[in-house]
Parts: sequence; structure tokens; C-alpha cells
Amino acid sequence: MTASMPSPEIIFTTMSGYQRSAALGSAIDLEIFTAIDEGAHTVAAIARRCVASERGTRILCDYLSIVGLLQKVDASYRLAPESAMFLSKRSPAYLGTTARFLLRADVIKRNFEGLTDAVRRGGVAPEGNTVSDDNPLWIEFARSMMPMMTPAAQGIADLIASAPPAHQKVLDIAAGHGLFGITIARRNPLAQIVAVDWKQVLTVAEENARSAQVQDRYRTLPGDAFKVEFGSGYDVALVTNFLHHFDPQICTSLLRKVYAALRSGGRVAVLEFVPNPDRVSPPIPAAFSLTMLAGTPSGDAYTLAELRQQLENAGFRNVAAHPLPAPQTVLLAEK
Repeated sequence: MTASMPSPEIIFTTMSGYQRSAALGSAIDLEIFTAIDEGAHTVAAIARRCVASERGTRILCDYLSIVGLLQKVDASYRLAPESAMFLSKRSPAYLGTTARFLLRADVIKRNFEGLTDAVRRGGVAPEGNTVSDDNPLWIEFARSMMPMMTPAAQGIADLIASAPPAHQKVLDIAAGHGLFGITIARRNPLAQIVAVDWKQVLTVAEENARSAQVQDRYRTLPGDAFKVEFGSGYDVALVTNFLHHFDPQICTSLLRKVYAALRSGGRVAVLEFVPNPDRVSPPIPAAFSLTMLAGTPSGDAYTLAELRQQLENAGFRNVAAHPLPAPQTVLLAEK
């Protein structure tokens, strides 16, 4: 029996991956998924609803069917379950706003165009550093990415509420959109949130706090998380989607500062993409290392053992990992 010849399909599919993301971005811009969810199922109906040509609509919808975001039966289009949940504006879990950051942020795209240089250097060049001081990229992140973090924020709030005492003073480091602290404040009417981030980013968090009607219990500390004085006596510190931007020594240094800000018995909640020790699984957490290579001088996606070591080197004890429905993990540790 002759062995089957290898196929170059994976190579061509990977080389043309930008076409897939461009098609999704256009469909979000045109509200294709929302139109179908509202009852427009033919090319003509979708085109009218989206103010687009019938030719362009047909080709785009066919492509979206090929990649699994739509389902085509005869001449009619339906939403795939994932598209119905996350890409229709009629859904409370709509994630379309994340395209403004993940697909449209110029600095991120430029960094990946320069990936060869980052591989040679072991990190990004200074002009592409996403964690440079007061980088305006994080304003767009705060405005775009909040819906994606809702499951993680709810998971952290559940974990924080699961053990007494009723936590009242919460430090939210690199707060961004503020959702993590705001979710705790909405659950606990006694919680007082102190959010740390760059000043312009915190304006977004304050807007969200007002929308959630917790603004009276929401205070901000603008500035560099490594330099601003946190104060002390916190019951909980949140370090969400932050450590992966830095090398282990810098992470441990920040965690020592967090440790000092907590009361005795206080807890830190760390949210991260955590790959398995093989660093190639699960796919999303493991692949996140490449994002850090392309956008930071020394960031990485750390394994559970590495994060545990960082926390313990900073003085924390009883480190426990809690997987979430989203592709991230929460680590809780005590002072």
C-alpha cells in the first residue's frame, strides 16, 4: 500500500489566514450576523439590510459558510451556534466590539509584520512595545475588550465571594475597563474598589463604574503600577491579564508590592493564559506566547508551575488554580 502524500493545505491555509480575519472584520462592520439573526436569510435580503452589493454579500456569506461561521442550505444562510451567541448584536454575549482591538489596532498588526525581527531579538523593538508608558493602545483595549472578559470577571467574583470575610477593600491593578472590580462591587454592596492604571484608561473604567451605579465606591489611582503607591490594608488584590507582559523577575517584584498592600490573610487573584508544561496545549493559552513575543520585550504565557513560583517568591502561600469556562485560569493565593 502506498502511503498518502502530504498535503500543502495547512501551509496555504496559514499563509492566507489574514483573509479569514479580514472577512470576519467585514462581516462585523456590515452587521451580517445581526441581519441574519433578524430574519434576513437570502443574499438579496442580507444585502438590503447591510447596504451592500448582492455580489459582495454572496461571496462574503459563502466564505463565512466555508469557515464555519454561517450555515448555508440551498440559497439560505443561517447562523452557526457560535455566531448566534457571540456575533449578533441581539445577543447579550456579543463580542463584535473586540474587533476594534484584535483586528484594527495598527500597532499590533505592525508588530506581527515585524515578527521575524522579534524572533531574532527575543522580543519587540522599543517602538513597538505595547507596555510602554501611557500607551494609547490600552484606551482602545478598555473600550473594546470588556465583553470578552465578562465570564472571567464573574468567575473571579464567585471565587472571591466563596470565602469569608465579606471583602470590602479591593485593589484592581491594570484595571483597564474596570470590569473585574466593578463586578465584585455589584455583587458586594460593601466593596470599595481602588483601580490602578494610566489616567486616560481609567476614564473608561470610571464611565463603566457609573453605568453600573457603583461610582460612589470606585476610586482611581492613576499612574504606573510599578511606581504608584497602592496604600495598604486591602482584602483582595486583582492582577488580571498583566503578568504575561513581563519577565518572571519583574512579575515577582510587582507581586511583592501587592503582597505588602494586602492585610494579613488577604488574597490575590491572578488571571492568566496558562499553557500546559508542554507549552503547545491547550491551543489558545499556549499560542498567547507568540502575542507576547511580538508585542513586549520579555513577556510570555507562563505555566502554572512558573506562576506558582512567582507568587511564592513574593511571599504568598496556599496557591490554588481555578480553571474558567474561558481559556484562562485564576490563581488565588493568600498572604
